[in-house]
Amino acid sequence: MAVYDHEEQEQLDALKTWWRDHGNKVINLVLAAALVAAGVSGWKWWQDRQAGEASALYGQLQAAAEKHDAKVARDAAVALADKYSGTSYAGMGALMAAKVQAEAGDLKNAKAHLAWAAEKSSDASLRDLARLRLAGLLLDEKAYDEALKQLAAEPEQGFAVRYAELKGDVYAAQGKKDEARTAYQLALTKLDAKGGVETPASQREAMYRELMQIKLESVGGKA
Repeated sequence: MAVYDHEEQEQLDALKTWWRDHGNKVINLVLAAALVAAGVSGWKWWQDRQAGEASALYGQLQAAAEKHDAKVARDAAVALADKYSGTSYAGMGALMAAKVQAEAGDLKNAKAHLAWAAEKSSDASLRDLARLRLAGLLLDEKAYDEALKQLAAEPEQGFAVRYAELKGDVYAAQGKKDEARTAYQLALTKLDAKGGVETPASQREAMYRELMQIKLESVGGKA
């Protein structure tokens, strides 16, 4: 029994020595892990709160859009951009507000919303859509060079056909038939190459392809 007690004492002394040498490191590691866990939990809570508040504000914007209330829609979109720019609601809100402003005849604010979404939306698809719509408004205003700048970025695959088509429209409006033919032909090529909604498998898609052919032929091209 005495031997057993002696061995226990040696183990205890060794533990005390180890703790004296390494105890502070252990405590620091435990504290660091606790702080990280608290930080992650706090960040998730903050993100959830941001998303909830942004969702409520986006709901107000939707209600304003249904009533065609351009002022409330504009104010809600600005608030989303200012306070919740990191959420998808900000980009969606900018696009919705732009539509309301355009329908109200306020193209200046419509373009401002689209320009914000095109540059700062957290969602790549929303950025592509915003650039496309902004380019369309600029084309209507005959701001051709500005429209082409919006279409210069390489979009996601789902927008490739529309980007090429709109480039063709801009070039055609400028009287640049060679560039327009190239753009329309590219749109048709991408339309035929892609699967899904952009293939001429349905009546709607077939009609869209026919429209593209008409545009191509209008600038001296052949499908």
